[in-house]
Amino acid sequence: MKKILALVLAGIMLFSFAACGGNTEDTKAVKVIDINLTEEKYAFGVDKAQPELLTQVNDFIAKIQKDGTFEEICNKYFGDGEPTPVESAKLDESKDQLVVATNAAFEPFEYTAGDKYLGIDMEIAALLAKELGKELVISNMDFDAVCLSVGQHKADIAMAGLTVKEDRKEHVNFSTSYYQASQKIIVKGDDTTFDACTDAASVEAILKGFDKSVKIGVQNGTTGNFYVKGDADWGFDGFPVECVGYKNGALAVQDLVNNNINYVVIDSAPADCITEAINAVA
Repeated sequence: MKKILALVLAGIMLFSFAACGGNTEDTKAVKVIDINLTEEKYAFGVDKAQPELLTQVNDFIAKIQKDGTFEEICNKYFGDGEPTPVESAKLDESKDQLVVATNAAFEPFEYTAGDKYLGIDMEIAALLAKELGKELVISNMDFDAVCLSVGQHKADIAMAGLTVKEDRKEHVNFSTSYYQASQKIIVKGDDTTFDACTDAASVEAILKGFDKSVKIGVQNGTTGNFYVKGDADWGFDGFPVECVGYKNGALAVQDLVNNNINYVVIDSAPADCITEAINAVA
């Protein structure tokens, strides 16, 4: 799994590392500060016009959690298992299909390798489609369009490492939660700013002391975006920094390596995958 992302990132970052002088033997290019800044739950967003599908999805989540299937899938991405590539059929309204809206730039939940999809959500999608006797169609798009696509009935379900959030409920009905997530901050390998921090409060105390000269990268439309910029619905006050949005976390971390921004805030699992891949290339 992580080897695949490393190969993808290698191509776009090789020049960047050369321009920056590469990495020392003792210092990693980037590192994750291992402190959970938020607590949130991932769920799937189902078309409001299909209440029967919501019931089927909830039943399926309960089933794979009870019989160990969910744990087996997670072990492929967090343990020593081997990911199973997932294929998408072409959209054909004459067929009985399950159309899944996603943003396939969020390893380990959804990402691509060639024309195949991989990730926890994608493997669940494949099994769900099989359970329902439908052909799977994966519609890959920008993250902030995922729920809207389902709300407009262009897709049946959103599966994109999606945090339950009140304003998203305008577009989708959320399934039961299947994963507990959090936000973390990524820094340059030699950055010691947060090394003495022991909890979220101590990290936030430092963030509150910054000003607009400090740039923090986030993926557009994600919890990290709302956390840094501030969002009343989430209960986030935000910080007095410049919040810089990107299409995905990998591009944000690339800009961090290239010294264009100071920090990155993204979900913990993608943070680990991206930093490991970048450090492997450096």
